Amino acid sequence: MASGMLSLTCPSSSSLSLPHHFKGGAAAAGKPKLLNQASVFGKRFVNTESFTRTTMAVALNVSRFESITMAPPDPILGVSEAFRADTNEMKLNLGVGAYRTEDLQPYVLNVVKKAEKLMLERGENKEYLPIEGLASFNKVTAELLLGANNPLILEQRVATVQGLSGTGSLRLAAALIERYFPGAKVLISSPSWGNHKNIFNDARVPWSEYRYYDPSTVGLDFDGMIADIKAAPEGSFVLLHGCAHNPTGIDPTPEQWEIIADVIQEKNHIPFFDVAYQGFASGSLDVDASSVRLFAARGLELLVAQSYSKNLGLYAERIGAINIVCSSADAATRVKSQIKRLARPMYSNPPVHGARIVANVVGDPELFNEWKEEMEVMAGRIKSVRQKLYDSLRAKDKSGKDWSFILRQIGMFSFTGLNKAQSDNMTNKWHVYMTKDGRISLAGLSSAKCEYLADAIFDSYHNVS
Repeated sequence: MASGMLSLTCPSSSSLSLPHHFKGGAAAAGKPKLLNQASVFGKRFVNTESFTRTTMAVALNVSRFESITMAPPDPILGVSEAFRADTNEMKLNLGVGAYRTEDLQPYVLNVVKKAEKLMLERGENKEYLPIEGLASFNKVTAELLLGANNPLILEQRVATVQGLSGTGSLRLAAALIERYFPGAKVLISSPSWGNHKNIFNDARVPWSEYRYYDPSTVGLDFDGMIADIKAAPEGSFVLLHGCAHNPTGIDPTPEQWEIIADVIQEKNHIPFFDVAYQGFASGSLDVDASSVRLFAARGLELLVAQSYSKNLGLYAERIGAINIVCSSADAATRVKSQIKRLARPMYSNPPVHGARIVANVVGDPELFNEWKEEMEVMAGRIKSVRQKLYDSLRAKDKSGKDWSFILRQIGMFSFTGLNKAQSDNMTNKWHVYMTKDGRISLAGLSSAKCEYLADAIFDSYHNVS
């Protein structure tokens, strides 16, 4: 019987009830006859009657994908979907980490516009890039991360491959770990960016968490972090946020970074940095890369995933890179060949538009300096609303609660310490959209809305258990 057909066979004297137009005629008189197809309740039937049996085939409209269930909304991107459906004029979208102007509008950097104008003037084509991406992009990317005159670059010990922003670059690295370090575990901070676990799960790479956030201080649980890294199996990959930890906004101090490097080196672990906010956190490209450069200067082999979504505002261009610092140029050549091999069946080769923007901006001294100035302005605006939010909370809250953790955090996010019920109150009552772990994106906040947000936080913290 053909797939998608249901056969019903029963004796002719069966009590199966058929519509009136299936009865009578020759069949009713006891004479065998093949009836034409008929429609019953929207289905197609073929009816065959004899003296002894009636056979009826029913075509069913059942999808081959019937067993696939509805996926839950993404915990971050789903926030924006809910925000768009809200008609309240006071609504605030503080879920997704995307920079907004003081008018809460998306911002395209002036240097990006100039770089795109250069591309048009040059009449550059849209031919496929090599699997590893645009050569000029890879060059300036490694230099931006490690410093232009870094010996590692001069000795060709860095394998850089253009990836699909930070997410795609992390996914390439995860595939490399799964294939060439079978069974190795990745240690992820608790909490961490929500997509980290998804990436390693889909790559079939085992992971565990190390302590990072201390809710009692709304700060770093440094002792717990060190203890968990020490306890991990030797040769584990330790995923670190290069700067502006997401979601907490809490970074180790320079002295703590030194101790973290000591422990990783002693345990023969492999540091794996996620650098999504270089230059966007402090306003300085060099300051925000200092953690990575510290580890590299120690001679450690390491992995670094980079993204230009935030610092150049190239969110939709999906432009980033995976960098692997190796102990020799020969090892870097071999590693790069295998990353390319992994990329080929995933997406074949990366997009060119964003890569050319980065190459034009970072590779041109005038545009590069202008970019640094724009980053300082963006980082400065976030620092300003961070300060104003703190001032507003301090003025409203006479309970003695210390809100200074907001000022100690860095980057576009603030980890408010609100629990899920309190975060729900922020959304349901105040129309403030945020992730359920209490994280808010200050990049989506304006000075004019700081008082309103402080009211919402104050109410949620004190009036919702």
